[in-house]
Amino acid sequence: MNDRNEFKFTPSVWIIPSFLTIVIWIAFYFDKGLGFELSKFGIVPRTLHGLTGIFVSPFLHGDLKHILNNTFPLFVLSTALIYFYRNQSLNVLLLGIFFSGLITWLVGRNSTHIGASSLIYVLFSFIFVKGFLTKYYRLMALSLTVISIYGGMMWYIFPSPLTTGQNSISWEGHLAGLITGVAFAFYFKTPNYIKETYYDWQQPDFNPEEDPFMKRFDENGNFVNPPKEEEIVEETSLSEIKLFYEFKEKEN
Repeated sequence: MNDRNEFKFTPSVWIIPSFLTIVIWIAFYFDKGLGFELSKFGIVPRTLHGLTGIFVSPFLHGDLKHILNNTFPLFVLSTALIYFYRNQSLNVLLLGIFFSGLITWLVGRNSTHIGASSLIYVLFSFIFVKGFLTKYYRLMALSLTVISIYGGMMWYIFPSPLTTGQNSISWEGHLAGLITGVAFAFYFKTPNYIKETYYDWQQPDFNPEEDPFMKRFDENGNFVNPPKEEEIVEETSLSEIKLFYEFKEKEN
């Protein structure tokens, strides 16, 4: 298969990640700059009003450090997703927001969960796992690149002093995103990027009687050594060489 048909740089590769980035910063400005207190619309587990947060929590952030930590990974991973998995990208983004939010709503602590990190974990785990499932060298290289850059995020998917201390982090949202991304990697199908090898004898019109190799077998199935190639001796004609001598008298 020619991967040029799959891996194309289109405007959506940068427009959608840019749109997501702009939206979370506009929401942050309205929340913190204008005092709209939008953070109250985050995910509140197992409450009716907390269901709204499933759809809006990825666009809400607690402080400047929080949004800065999420902006760059979100942009990079969503860009990689759209470029390498264009046909699956919208499903991964939209359904990733929904299912990671829903799992957080079901199992999360009794607190308000906000931030794009759950979506980031969806993108991270999907790209990492899917690359190895395809067994295609480019996507496997992408998986290795992602794990080498963002592999440290794995420390934040379980309860620990880092996630439940004074600066509490929604490890439930992280774990929900990771689970969602892995599930998507198995569920969403991608083309077969590995070109299958077909031999002459696998072709439907293959005729063993006309095949040069099969002709080396006799009627009993014994292999017959091919005849020696005739030695061809090329005669080389030497061109005539003419020598000219000029005699000069010796001067006294």
